[in-house]
Amino acid sequence: MSKRKSKDPLFWGAILVLLGGLFLLHNLQVDALHYLAMLWPVILIAWGLWKLVLGIIEKRGPKATPSVSKPGLP
Repeated sequence: MSKRKSKDPLFWGAILVLLGGLFLLHNLQVDALHYLAMLWPVILIAWGLWKLVLGIIEKRGPKATPSVSKPGLP
């Protein structure tokens, strides 16, 4: 449960940045929704790839570092 709590601020921070960016582009008279309408499949693909990579990394778990013995030490 604590894992979910730690991701919430990151999620909401990203949402706020995206909304702020959309408002800024609107103020600069850039038709961001037109570009978003064209690129939404690419956004979904990138999001899916990102989730896959995170899932693979999480499934592997932390890798143990190999211990290196130095000469003269047990």
